[in-house]
Amino acid sequence: MIVKRIISVLLFCLAVQVTAQHTINIDATLNPGQKSLSIKQEITYNNTSADTLRELYLFDWANSFSTKTSPLGKRFAENYDSSFHFEKEEDRGKTNIEKIYTNSGTSLQWQRGDAVDILRIIPNNEVLPGKSYTFNLEYTVKVPDSKFTRYGVDKQANYMLRYWYIAPAVYNGEWRVYSNKNTNDLYLTPSEFSIALHLPKHYSVNSDLNLVEETISENKKTVTLKGKDRTSAILYLEVNPYFETIETDKLQIVTNLKNSKVNPPVQALMIDRIVHFLDDRLGSYPFEKMLISETDYKTNPVYGLNQLPRFISPFPDGFEYDMEQLKTIARNYIQNTIILDSRSDYWLQDALQIYLMMEYVDTYYPKMKIIGNLSDWWIIRWAHAADLEFNDQYPILYLNMARSNIHQSLTTPKDSLLKFNMNIANGYYGASGLRYLNDYLGGATLNNTIKEFYAENKLRPINSSDFEALLSKNTELPVNWFFEDFADSRTTIDFKIKKVEKKGDSLKVFIKNNRQSELPISIYGLNKDEIVYKTWTKPVDSITSITIPAENIRKLALDYEGRIPEYNRRNNFKAVKGLLNKPLQFRLFQDVEDPNYTQFFFMPIFEYNLYDGVSAGLRLYNKTVLPKAIHYSLEPQFGFRSKTLVGSASISYTQTMDQANLYAMRYGFSGNYYSYDRGLFYKRFTPYITFAFRNEDLRDNEKQFINLRNVNVYQDEDPNNPLQEPNYSVFNMQYVYSNPNLINYFRGVADYEISSKFSKLSVDLEYRKLFLSNRQLNLRFFAGVFLFNDTRENEDFFSFALDRPNDYLFDYNYYGRSEDSGLFSQQLIIAEGGFKSQLEPAYANSWMVTANASTNIWKWIYAYGDVGLVANKERGVNAVFDSGIRLSLVADYFELYFPIYSNLGFEPNLPHYDEKVRFIVTLSPKTLLSLFTRRWY
Repeated sequence: MIVKRIISVLLFCLAVQVTAQHTINIDATLNPGQKSLSIKQEITYNNTSADTLRELYLFDWANSFSTKTSPLGKRFAENYDSSFHFEKEEDRGKTNIEKIYTNSGTSLQWQRGDAVDILRIIPNNEVLPGKSYTFNLEYTVKVPDSKFTRYGVDKQANYMLRYWYIAPAVYNGEWRVYSNKNTNDLYLTPSEFSIALHLPKHYSVNSDLNLVEETISENKKTVTLKGKDRTSAILYLEVNPYFETIETDKLQIVTNLKNSKVNPPVQALMIDRIVHFLDDRLGSYPFEKMLISETDYKTNPVYGLNQLPRFISPFPDGFEYDMEQLKTIARNYIQNTIILDSRSDYWLQDALQIYLMMEYVDTYYPKMKIIGNLSDWWIIRWAHAADLEFNDQYPILYLNMARSNIHQSLTTPKDSLLKFNMNIANGYYGASGLRYLNDYLGGATLNNTIKEFYAENKLRPINSSDFEALLSKNTELPVNWFFEDFADSRTTIDFKIKKVEKKGDSLKVFIKNNRQSELPISIYGLNKDEIVYKTWTKPVDSITSITIPAENIRKLALDYEGRIPEYNRRNNFKAVKGLLNKPLQFRLFQDVEDPNYTQFFFMPIFEYNLYDGVSAGLRLYNKTVLPKAIHYSLEPQFGFRSKTLVGSASISYTQTMDQANLYAMRYGFSGNYYSYDRGLFYKRFTPYITFAFRNEDLRDNEKQFINLRNVNVYQDEDPNNPLQEPNYSVFNMQYVYSNPNLINYFRGVADYEISSKFSKLSVDLEYRKLFLSNRQLNLRFFAGVFLFNDTRENEDFFSFALDRPNDYLFDYNYYGRSEDSGLFSQQLIIAEGGFKSQLEPAYANSWMVTANASTNIWKWIYAYGDVGLVANKERGVNAVFDSGIRLSLVADYFELYFPIYSNLGFEPNLPHYDEKVRFIVTLSPKTLLSLFTRRWY
């Protein structure tokens, strides 16, 4: 009897867990003049847990826009998005709560915690397991500008409302309460919504909730919407309606995604095909309609397609529209029905979405190339990129992060992901993993399991572990490796064929797993390009052997068809017959890596300095689109002004580590030969090693470096400079601490140098602070001292410089390094003293201490000031200062400095003032690229 009662209770609790829904009734009035919503809301919270609840938590993500210091504001700053910080307060949005009370009118205690977008209320009665609790809220939401997240109010007074209402948080043994960090992952269990929306009659309303009633009286319109089993209530309120409804025999698609190249009937046919494809691969969609918006698509676009203007699109008419609708419909299809914790257990949703996209492309666009019609151009057709299929982009974009050692496991919480990993790499890696798993299992095991999983768990809160359990039940092969070593680890995949032994009519192949993981690998027997044999190993954790038939096999390959997102496929080949494992290949211009060849690349290069003029040449190198461990480059050039062969060469090896704080070590050697003055040349040879450290949290920008190098310089002697040091060798040891952010920026360098004639020690500290008032303060401190200095009297070649370092190590990109007059002498590089005015003494052969400061007067116009002490053996100690105006058009990349007052007096009154203006100009494409990549990496 006791057992039966226990079973009955468990069954009851399970039924409550499955069927009980929160009820959210909202009465909202749009006030366009104030860009706000006045809301009266009733929430019935159902306690589906086994615990008694004495407090309830609510999401108030509309209030996450209220302050620069909210978790959302901090996230914008971390991503170098300054628009939120500098925007007017009234455009940011907020929630003003008037009261929270019971149905009987009793006021309830409530408070905001450390996060401004989470509410905690204290019910007047405990909420017992299986019971519900009803309470009311009255509040006003100031809608933020849409420029921040694409949701909000735009310049045309259209409202794209996503997180506009207060919603109950999830409790499943513990409260799952998360702040808004612009990761689009509000976690709600399916709830029943009823919304009465009052707004001016010229607005149209679109939602995937069901329209129950629409009434118009005078200038007002009231729209009533309802929906069950919903995890969101997204609304689009438009002045001019752009949405249209496309009917399929499965559901309605309400969309404003348009493409002028595709006529409406074809658009309808494409959407119908997408819906039928998803219905076949997953199962029926449980709701009558789905809302697909341009805003939703642009938030999660098809990367690659969205980077090019439509008028130069390399893809056939209709393909882009098909992919845009496919990605957005698939995302909504999955997220609205497969209810996973969207902050900590989201990866399966993303992986399924991209996996279904890959399957769709294989079905309907099997010959589509990654660069579309460009693959037919004669100038591109030779490149390996022209051979890649559209679906090949997914592992490549993941490997972009893995090769840079900034990849993250699929189970990393969403708010801990780098932006590139969150938006691109992790979903692509997860989908590539499902393809890997599908090939390993064979047949239709995976696809059938996905469909069964969808049917059994649709609209039920679940975990990704439920998918693992179902998959394990449907196959006799081990699949735990996929969830443990593939999904739950950031360890990359890398196999190699260690050796091959001939055993009669068979080959015994020894395969090594180069990583600390346990994964299966496919092995192929090839005869030229023909696949003679294919099989799979069991999951391998170190070394395994497998015996295969030798007949007609000339070469062995692992993962020959590229189904596995492997870190390095270049070591996957072993010749059974012949000398080379892979043939050599020479290519003009950098290309996507082709693992079937040992590749060499050539490309023309052009550089400029004042003495060599434009130098043109050819670069021989091995770098592909994806980073490699070993890089080499040979760059012979001809200087058209110096009439001499110049150039550089380098080779480096980067060893990466997955787990430790020491994440990379780089060993290398570089050499240069260029002009340093008219008719004078220098040679520099530098062996070096770098140790790079970081925190485990990859979103933390804090990094540390230890650089060791020996710089050997050989210069032509300058007959006009008897104090020159033509040949010297300097050992340099450097420690760098860097923590750059939009709000707080800090970088510190401790530098030690020693040569036969001197030894010096210096410290360079830089700090920037962006205040809540939008004022920015920039501070820099430099201190340097000679430990010994045996250089000749009056020689300043190795001395500390006040405004223009001599750069005897040839580290700085001077366009005219030996100029002391003219435009090129005005180039400014902030180093050593960091002064902008050219003062005396210009050098220090004993010690120097300087401080540089600037603050903005208006936007990009700054006032700057420098002070310092310069100590020389002969002249003693001199105090120096300067001040002026700085125009920071692009900080650190393009700036102008206008001196105003210094030791020289009021400088604008001095002769040749135009020659005193200093400038910073960066022309390096690699350096400029960092302006854009820092938001993603």
